[in-house]
This record gives sequence, C-alpha cells and structure tokens, in this order.
Amino acid sequence: MSIKLILVAVGLILLSGGISLIARRNARVATAVGMSGIILASLVGLTAVAGIFPGGSSELLRWAWSIPGGSFAVGVDPLSAVFLFILFFVSIPVCLFGASYLRSYGSEQNPGTTWFFTGLLIASMAMTVIARNVVLFMVSWELMSVSSFFLVTFEKGNPTTKSVGLIYLVAAHIGAAFLLILFILLGRNGSLDFDQFSVAGNAGLLFILCLVGFGTKAGFVPLHVWLPEAHPAAPSHISALMSGVMIKMGIYGILRTLTFLGHPQPWWGWLLLGVGVTSGILGVLFALAQHDVKRLLAYHSVENIGIIGIGLGIGLLGMSYNAPMIVVLGFGGGIFHVVNHSLFKGLLFLGAGSVAHAAGTREIDRLGGLLKLMPWTAAMFLAGSVAICGLPPLNGFASEFLIYLAAFYGGTGTIAATAVAGLVGILGLAIIGGLAIACFTKVFSIMFLGELRSELDREIHEASTAMIMSMVILAGACFGIGFLAPFVVDALAPSIAVVAQMPPAVADELLSQATAPLRSVTMVAIVLAGVVLMFVLVRLMLLRKKPVQSAVTWDCGYAAPTARMQYTAASFVQPITTLFYRVLRTRRHLKTPEGPFPTTAAVETHTPDTFQEWLFRPILTGTERVLSVFRWLQHGNVHIYVMYILVILVALMFWKMR
Repeated sequence: MSIKLILVAVGLILLSGGISLIARRNARVATAVGMSGIILASLVGLTAVAGIFPGGSSELLRWAWSIPGGSFAVGVDPLSAVFLFILFFVSIPVCLFGASYLRSYGSEQNPGTTWFFTGLLIASMAMTVIARNVVLFMVSWELMSVSSFFLVTFEKGNPTTKSVGLIYLVAAHIGAAFLLILFILLGRNGSLDFDQFSVAGNAGLLFILCLVGFGTKAGFVPLHVWLPEAHPAAPSHISALMSGVMIKMGIYGILRTLTFLGHPQPWWGWLLLGVGVTSGILGVLFALAQHDVKRLLAYHSVENIGIIGIGLGIGLLGMSYNAPMIVVLGFGGGIFHVVNHSLFKGLLFLGAGSVAHAAGTREIDRLGGLLKLMPWTAAMFLAGSVAICGLPPLNGFASEFLIYLAAFYGGTGTIAATAVAGLVGILGLAIIGGLAIACFTKVFSIMFLGELRSELDREIHEASTAMIMSMVILAGACFGIGFLAPFVVDALAPSIAVVAQMPPAVADELLSQATAPLRSVTMVAIVLAGVVLMFVLVRLMLLRKKPVQSAVTWDCGYAAPTARMQYTAASFVQPITTLFYRVLRTRRHLKTPEGPFPTTAAVETHTPDTFQEWLFRPILTGTERVLSVFRWLQHGNVHIYVMYILVILVALMFWKMR
C-alpha cells in the first residue's frame, strides 16, 4: 500500500507541474497549482512513509516491460523511508517559501516553468529512492540532474549563469559515467534488477566506482566544486531543496550499494573516514573565507557531508572488524545526520533567501543590524546556526553525539584499527565543530548585530508571513528532533539494520544500550530549556502593565558607534584564514593609506576554490587543448554532419556483419 501511495504522490507532482507549465502565462494560477500540487503530494508521501517506520516493513512491486535487462521494479524499505521522509517533509516549507519568494522577480522569470522543473526535481528524487532496476534508477537520476540544471540556470540575466550551469552539468555527468560502469559490472549476469545483482571478486573496484559516482553528487572533496557554484545561482528555496535533499541522494546511493557488496574490506572504511575528515575540515575552512552567504552555506554542505562520511566510515570499519556496537553507532550517526542536515540546512538557506529578498544583496560585508528590522528571520537563522554547530539542545548535537559515541567505542576498544579510527574521528569532529562555531558567529554577528551598513540603499523589511511560516516549520523540526532524539534514534533502528545487514531487533537492542548517555543529555537539555522558559514567563508576568524604559548601557567611550567601526567578514576571521593560508591561498588586494592625511584605504580578500584552480582547471584546459585537434571536423554544415552519421552507421553495419 505504501509504495502505491508514493507512486500516487509522484503522479500528483508531475500532473501539477504539467498544469503549471501550461498555465505559465498566468503567474498566479501557475504558482497556486504548482505549490498546492507539491504540498498535497508531499502529505500523501508522508502518510505512506509513516506506514513503513513503525514495523520497518518492505514492499516491492514489479511489472514486465519491453526494455531488456529486468522489469519495472519499485520498492520501499526502512532505508528508502528515511530519504523519502526528508524529501517530502522539506518540500512543504520550500514550496511555501518559493511561492512568495518568486514574486520578487515579477515578470523577469516565468513561475510556471520554475514550478514545472521544481516538481520534476522532487518527483525524480522520489523515483530514484524507490527504483529497484538500473534503467529506472538511471533515468530518474538523469532527470534529477537535468531538472536541477534548469533551476540552477534560473536567472537568465545573470552573466555567470552559463558557466555555472556548465560546471554543474559536467560534474553531474562525470558522476553518472562512473555509475553506469558500476551498474554494468553489477548486472553482468544479465539482469539489471537490484535483487539480481552479482558481485564476483571485484567488490573493491565496485566500491571505488560507487564512491566517485555517488560522491560527486554528495559533494565529497575534491568532487565538490560544483556545489559552491550551483547553490548561490539557484533561487534560495531551490538551494534549500538541493542542499537539504538532493545531495543526500548521493549518500543514499552509497548506502544502497553497500547492501549489494556484502562484507566490507577494512580499507573501504579507512577511505571513507579519510574522505569524510578531509571534506569536513576543508569545507568549513573554505566557508570561513567566503563573503557571499549562500556560497558560505554551500561550503558548509561539504562540511556536513564530511561529518556524515566520518560516521559511515567508522561504521564500515566496525563492520569489517565485526564490532556490532561501532557499526550501529557509526551508521546510526551518519543516517541521523542526513535527516538533521536536511532540516537545518534548509532552514539556513531559507533564512539567507529571506535576507537577500529584503536587502537585495547576499554580500555579508554589506549587511548589519538586521536583527531590529527582521527579528523573525534573525531568530530562525540563529536556530539554524546553533543546530549546524552541533550545540544542544538542537538536532545537530544529537547526531554528532552519536558519531562521537561511535568514535569513543572504537577508541576505547581492543581492536587497534578501530582505536586509531576512533581517535581520527574524534579529532576531526572536534576541529570541524570549533571552526563551524567560529564561522556562524561571524555570519550571525556581521549580518544581524551591530549597525545597519550605509551602503544599503533600500528599505529593509521583514519576510512575508508565508516565508516566516516556512522557516518556523523547519526550526520547529530542529527543536523537536533535538528534544526527542532518543525516540528518533529508536525509529531509525530498522534503517540502520538494513545498511548494517543485521536483524532490526539486534540493531534496536544495541542502540538502546549505547544511547543511554544521549537520553541523559537530552533530559538535561529539556530541563534547562524549561528553566529558561519559566524565567521568561516570570519576567513577562512581573513586567505586565508596568512601564518599561530602555537606556544606553556603558559604551566604553563609543558613544556614537557607526558601521565603519564594525568587523567585516574578512577581518573577523583573519587570524584563522592566515593560520590556514597554505590551504586556502587567500588573495589580498590592498590599497594602503598615502600622505600625511590619507583619505582612502581599503583591503579586500578573495579565496578561490583551490581544487577548482589547481586540479580541475588544468585538466579541463589540457583536455580542451587536445580536443581542439579535431576542431576541423566542425563545419556548421548540416549536410556534412548527416554524412558523418551515415559513415558511422555503415561502419557499424559492417562491424556487425563480419
């Protein structure tokens, strides 16, 4: 029944997207149909997912089709349910936000087309998760890439759109090429249905193909270069969907492939742990050096994918060394962080979109003092910031705590390899956590505190009710999961059992033993939150019906502070970016003061992506140089192109006949 409901949801999304496209001349109708269709379908999808979680049941539907290599097979199990849950849940606030946000573009952009591709993106992600046949999976995977490409290139007037779209498309298809090889090798017994796959002595190669193919979509370093380009280019609600959900399709692919490959070899875990630690640290370092808030958030997606990678790497090592407690905690922390990251990253992108919508800029250095003008947006952004930094009592803390527990169990165990892995994991998480706190202290303080920057030449306003409601839904989920973390971990036990390849009851029992500290911490957090709430209520009661005056506090001599006295984004993190100069390669453009009475002086910093500059650009430039040898084949004459096709067809015919 659940799988049929999910297919109904997919059908509803595609139908509403098609109607929006037809009604694109009427922006109001196109938006109403597109938004309501996706929200209705998401509610249907959530109902279906709710039917899977309690018992951890699985369903499979199979229909014969004329395409060779298997059947039209779709299915759901507890692992699919987690990813379907985040897809359908996050889509609701994203669409609410988008309906209001897109109005600011007026007639410059066509909302009908945007809603069509938004629906296609959500439907293709749902089909990717439920596909149980290679052809169906790859078609859904390609539709996901193509629909998101059209959303990334949404702003036609933006001069960088073309290059951003090209980078995204190239990265997506490099990943797809690796996946095709992976699936061809897995399906070499003749069937392309997932349950008929065969692994015969080449599991290591298959794991590498899986990690590169799916890791490109997930955004592991150094395959992350499309992320900081694509996320800022897309509309903010689409950035929330792409960062919150779409990149998790890469994680889903890795987890699903692990269920085909059998018992892992230890080096798989070491490799994934190394990739995770590297992605986490480099992602947050590059985020620190950014001035564009959406680009900064994109790098934090790389960081959080790294945290997920650390959890999964420790879990794989536990599996290869037969340490079940480390397995459930490592995989559990990774999967739990998938859920949490989708919520707080969606919230932060919507908050950034709300600021950009009101102030007309995403440059952090041009913002300041927004707390007084946009209190709701500031409060929601603060909640997202606390969650992403892994601080209690919000949800980011709970999942990182589980990964820490996995690392502690590994570090204190008797197996030397897991002990070293545990120490590496703890060290990596500690560095990532500290740098993330520094980064979000910078973002929130520069954007929302202090004085309004004089450069802003427009009247700043709070976001619309629909946009605020969207952020409140996601912030409420972050708080709710943080307070109910032990129950959420219990609900995830069947999903963890699928990846760990153990009975759900065993996974549940191990989690119950290991998560006792999480219950204690959560209880303390609930009590502290209750105490704070009680003090707030008491204060409100005491001040009720009494005049309240405000006065200037001790100002340390700064009686008339101006925005010029405030830190900028670059100056705030200058000690850290200087410390890591050899990695970041930050460039400084300095205009020094001149003369006895200097009038101008300025310093500007720019931190390009090291991997894009020093790795991918030389490779692409070299490839272009090699391929330019064949440029003489390109004439622009259709007749000659037809002749090429004819020659190839004749050659293929002779090859087949020989």
